[in-house]
Amino acid sequence: MKSFVWQLPLTLALALTLQESLTGPAKSPYQLVLQHSRLRGRQHGPNVCAVQKLIGTNKKYFTNCKQWYQRKICGKSTIISYECCPGYEKVPGEKGCPAALPLSNIYETLGIVGSTTTQLYTDRTEKLRPEMEGPGSFTIFAPSNEAWAALSAEVLDSLVSNVNVELLNALRYHMVDRRVLTDELKHGTTLTSMYQNSDIHIHHYPNGIVTVNCARLLKADHHATNGVVHLIDKVISTTTNNIQQFIEIEDTFETLRAAVAASETLNRILGDPEALKDLLNNHILKSAMCAEAIIAGLSMETLGGNTLEVGCSGDVLTLDGKAIISNKDNLATNGVIHYVDELLIPDSAKTLFELATESDVSTSIDLYRQANLGSHLSGTEHLTLLAPLNSVFKDGVPYIDANMKNLLLNHIVKDQLSSKYLYHGQTLDTLGGKKLRVFVYRNSLCIENSCIAAHDKRGRYGTLFTVDRILTPPIGTIMDALKVDNRFSMLVAAIQTAGLTETLNREGAYTIFAPTNEAFQVLPPEELNKLLGNPKELADILKYHIGDEILVSGAIGALVRLTSLQGDKLEVSSKNTVVNVNKEPVIETDIMATNGVIYAIKSILQPPANRIQDQNTNLHSALEILRRAPAFSKLQSMCDYWRECISQLKDHQKNVS
Repeated sequence: MKSFVWQLPLTLALALTLQESLTGPAKSPYQLVLQHSRLRGRQHGPNVCAVQKLIGTNKKYFTNCKQWYQRKICGKSTIISYECCPGYEKVPGEKGCPAALPLSNIYETLGIVGSTTTQLYTDRTEKLRPEMEGPGSFTIFAPSNEAWAALSAEVLDSLVSNVNVELLNALRYHMVDRRVLTDELKHGTTLTSMYQNSDIHIHHYPNGIVTVNCARLLKADHHATNGVVHLIDKVISTTTNNIQQFIEIEDTFETLRAAVAASETLNRILGDPEALKDLLNNHILKSAMCAEAIIAGLSMETLGGNTLEVGCSGDVLTLDGKAIISNKDNLATNGVIHYVDELLIPDSAKTLFELATESDVSTSIDLYRQANLGSHLSGTEHLTLLAPLNSVFKDGVPYIDANMKNLLLNHIVKDQLSSKYLYHGQTLDTLGGKKLRVFVYRNSLCIENSCIAAHDKRGRYGTLFTVDRILTPPIGTIMDALKVDNRFSMLVAAIQTAGLTETLNREGAYTIFAPTNEAFQVLPPEELNKLLGNPKELADILKYHIGDEILVSGAIGALVRLTSLQGDKLEVSSKNTVVNVNKEPVIETDIMATNGVIYAIKSILQPPANRIQDQNTNLHSALEILRRAPAFSKLQSMCDYWRECISQLKDHQKNVS
């Protein structure tokens, strides 16, 4: 047993070593993007990389597969060009870039990779060039010539006015006293610089972009005899303040504090520790994101668990599609700060009124305001608002009277709910005193006749459910609802004759397709009298109109087969908002009752057995009519003549034999 315990780690170690030798170590995102660029450029010769150049700028990017086909960076068009991959150069008369760059010291390599300005400033110091040319092992993140040119005159003057202190320190901050290749540039790590051991902050993103203090790595891993050179797109500087300290000393945020004090919404949030915490967490992404790493839209999670859509349009960063980032890439010791021109208030810090105002249910909110019920939407009661979409009111807004006010109260449930916890048959109490039922279907979640049409918005105290229609609470049993509607007086009489009154008055879950008086009146008088005079047959037909579950119209898809109390199936479908049962149109849907739902129809549905019997009767009638017709007699005589001829012919053949 002991030998097994010792052998197991050894076996695993051998297996892991073998696997690594076969597949090689995992490549970093930068290396994968560089590899893809090589593949795209190989038709042009060895060591040629395809790069995407942003039209109208000098910005170039090694391309990944998605970018290759989209040909876009931050929504702007790019062109593909082909150039030598890092570490290689052209040879006159030969295809591609077959030769490795000459290996020289760091100082000479700066010139080779396109950082001659760094060479120039190195020469101005007394100490740094000998160090770059001498023995040792160093890494330098060398700003490109364009990066130096982009420095403000004020910053540049401060550097060159004191070359042996300010300029020397700035250059040393770009250096590390050991060799560091891209496979060691892990996301969120720091490197110790050669200036007072200050930290250099590294971020390595899944899209292959690597940043150094938010400066983008342009070309990496240029080997030198005494180290390695990485070309970056900015001159970087030290940072000593964390995010909290940065905000406290930055004058710009005084304006923010003044704006907060003047805002009613923000005053409310500042007085609510829970809402304030949510507000602050919604401004903090779970991972540091430098602007240079954003080349297309992506979803980023905040500390509060919400998602912000971070994108770009040219040089402008966007949040949720809005260009509200005014100052980007302010580096702190523990992250990156981007200034935004709006507060990012999360749903979890908002009132029901604020949630609804920003959603597609603003018409509903206007109704609550007109009915003087707005206090329920802005207070601290734990509630859920069932708010119909604005499109529900396209034909007009209802008048506010006592009944409408009570209906609005019945759209507010006395608890803060989450739709994912609702279950079939659950009842919900409203501020208007009604009990609402929950119906869970395959593709719909409905509360009475209203089905949820969008994701929940959960606020500080209330939750917003966006629904597809005005909710109509039940007004009584199915029989109660039929009796108070004059359109169904003949149906009520038929139900009483058939002995189904008790069924439709008791507790249950039914869907009834209710024929109107017009449906009975179009029947021939003798057929109607026959039907009403046979309670058993009448009950059978009426039961075929009653489904054994509640099916509201919002849950009806292309086809739903509903079992009737008679036993046969009813075929219910919906197309272009029109509901049909057995291909007969429904003239009104979702008349809600405590024990079911009523659909009004203008025809009487026939069970399948009756339809077959009717078809047979019709067929016999048609044949009888045909027999009585003169043409039929002639046809029958002709058939008899030919039948006699064929019989005689057969007899003749027998005699010949």
